[in-house]
Amino acid sequence: RAKEIKTKLGTLLQKPDSAIDFIIPYPEKPEKPPKAQKPSPEEALQWRDSLEKLLQNPYGLASFRSFLRSEFSEENAEFWVACEDYKKTKSPVKMEEKAKKIYEEFIQTEAPKEVNIDHFTKAVTMKNLVEPSPSSFDMAQKRIFALMEKDSLPRFVRSEFYQELIK
Repeated sequence: RAKEIKTKLGTLLQKPDSAIDFIIPYPEKPEKPPKAQKPSPEEALQWRDSLEKLLQNPYGLASFRSFLRSEFSEENAEFWVACEDYKKTKSPVKMEEKAKKIYEEFIQTEAPKEVNIDHFTKAVTMKNLVEPSPSSFDMAQKRIFALMEKDSLPRFVRSEFYQELIK
């Protein structure tokens, strides 16, 4: 076994005929996404009363999503984020692609990350998707926002992680 490893290492250490063989097609240091700045305790305290402020803060959103993941209910925040991204889409072609993806991932029955919306909201959303517009998911997004505000936010605020942020 040791001899086998030594042979393989020897092969790797031989000088290549061409330096081109060893050009690595990616940067030496992987690029990390910019880290969200940790909020002050005062800022974090505002999240108790405003899900909107929590979701608008990159650190708050990441914390909330992490909390939801621990509860196996992250699809609501993911849907909300996907809708926010969708609304910023300008190209009708891209909008149609994103609408289809959001529908298949979050809205359709048995979707991999199906969000909990009532039949009426689902029907309205499906009707809106015949001709996608920036407001196609508004009703569903409002329902999910209300659900997170009423249900998930209070649990998040009681969580250990949030309690550490406000100290």
